[in-house]
Amino acid sequence: MKKYKFSLILLAMFVVLTACGGNDSAQSGSSETGKDSNFPSKPVELIVPYAAGGGTDTVARSFADMAKNDLGQSIAVVNMEGGGGAVGMQNGAKAKADGYKVSMVTVELLTLPHSGLAQFSHTDFKPIALLNEDSGAITVKADAPWNTLEEFIAATKEKKLKVGNSGTGAIWHLAAAAFEKETGAQFNHIPFEGAAPAVTALLGGHVDAVSVSPAEVVTQVQAGELKVLGVMAEERVESLPDVPTLKESGIDLSIGTWRGLAVPKDTPDDVVKILEESFGKTAQSDEFKEQIKKMNLGYRYENGEGFTKLLEEQDQLFANLIPSLKLN
Repeated sequence: MKKYKFSLILLAMFVVLTACGGNDSAQSGSSETGKDSNFPSKPVELIVPYAAGGGTDTVARSFADMAKNDLGQSIAVVNMEGGGGAVGMQNGAKAKADGYKVSMVTVELLTLPHSGLAQFSHTDFKPIALLNEDSGAITVKADAPWNTLEEFIAATKEKKLKVGNSGTGAIWHLAAAAFEKETGAQFNHIPFEGAAPAVTALLGGHVDAVSVSPAEVVTQVQAGELKVLGVMAEERVESLPDVPTLKESGIDLSIGTWRGLAVPKDTPDDVVKILEESFGKTAQSDEFKEQIKKMNLGYRYENGEGFTKLLEEQDQLFANLIPSLKLN
């Protein structure tokens, strides 16, 4: 009888200990591998590598406010400016790979390393979603003698035309340089402190063309002051439906600026999947599309796979283009 009672006591102790261990696991929300099975179980940070109030920051804050419902957690935007985006993206690449720190990455993720201004690479991230894209566009004054890209290119071969951009080494300078390389056109590149001053110079007749985005000239186009000869996009842009893409003119070039979301490369696949599904739902919502339109930006969504393909293609483009410009 004593032996039987002792066995019952041991069995009871075993059940209690097992139950306690089970509670520990449930409370921690972790599997044996240490992954968070309840992700996300706390707020997520969204690193923006530029100052508060800018275009990228505004997109990030609008998206974060909408995405919290699909994600099930609040999303806090954290601005880490400096180095033309390098500081914030470097922090994002080196963050703990658990999904709780997401980075807003821009085309500078590709251009800065090839310009020798950053040590990271797009391979330091796992892409989650592309949120927007604004292509370059060849824009001239409404009364300019060229009405097609072919006429414009032919004119540059007779005399170098002055093309304004948003700064040496910035994306619209690179867009114009890529156009030159692809078509044989010849430009005198005129840098300005941003796209707006370049457009003002074009209106004043100080340059012959600009290579900035459609969003930055559409108001003047609608007012009859400027005309766009071609856009450097995969498809025609919604705001300028009658303007052909370069590819329609036989020029194999698509280049511009974009914004997307990414996490450190070692983030677990199950966490990446949750982020991709929830962020994808928000990015494809009518509410977010309408917000992008209100901001006069171009909308383009790609999931992680599509975003990765874009990064690989454009990284190769900039790897070939930027060293040839001898910017350093």
